[in-house]
Amino acid sequence: MVEAAEPIDLSDPTQGPSIAPDQIGEPLVVLTGVDKYFGDLHVLQHIDLTVHKGEVVVVLGPSGSGKSTLCRAINRLETIQSGTITIDGSELPSEGKALANLRADVGMVFQSFNLFAHKTILENVTLGPIKVRKKSTAEAKQRGMELLKRVGVDSQASKYPAQLSGGQQQRVAIARALAMDPKVILFDEPTSALDPEMVNEVLDVMVSLAKQGMTMIVVTHEMGFARKAANRVVFMADGQIVEEADPETFFTAAKSHRAKDFLSKILTH
Repeated sequence: MVEAAEPIDLSDPTQGPSIAPDQIGEPLVVLTGVDKYFGDLHVLQHIDLTVHKGEVVVVLGPSGSGKSTLCRAINRLETIQSGTITIDGSELPSEGKALANLRADVGMVFQSFNLFAHKTILENVTLGPIKVRKKSTAEAKQRGMELLKRVGVDSQASKYPAQLSGGQQQRVAIARALAMDPKVILFDEPTSALDPEMVNEVLDVMVSLAKQGMTMIVVTHEMGFARKAANRVVFMADGQIVEEADPETFFTAAKSHRAKDFLSKILTH
């Protein structure tokens, strides 16, 4: 269970999760030979990727590289044309109840929050556990309030999304994902729609989750988070995984010309 988020200095290399290789668990998310097309556009090209239990994998790359499509394919928000994706040993079903059950194990935090505007903050967090996990209303509310407190927005429980700031809404979205007790949480550019002053409050919560051992796949442009909170950086370009490395190696000694070019542009702005 994640503790209350503590402010973290993303420029301080002593902060953030540090998981030794022997602490990484069994493979949890496995993509093998995954291909995805949008018409004639080959957006994911024979992707092989394994994410282990307890690992934080940050996916970086230029716009249009396939990062978000990769993230969305993992819980079948995007269908794939070939290859396999397994979650904890079970292959993603194509549709139906089996897909809904497996998808419940995969939390998703979107760029645009995707909260239900007509429901209160607490109702947003408890809806999934009640409808999908079949928890009692009382149990779901108790758990929901615990999670809202842990992400620092419990005082907003009776309000509606429009009454909260973007940063608060995104923290609610994280609490909603946690309420399902997922095996892995996918973050698809979770801070890109936020005003700059709200970014760190969301990153603080994400770092706290990482330090608690939550398996996370994070598509982001936040280089500070990638460098200090990831166990591994996956760099994508043109629909392919070009390079994988631990953060220190990637940011100081990237091997591919494509990654070096990306870093030279993004780290000088």
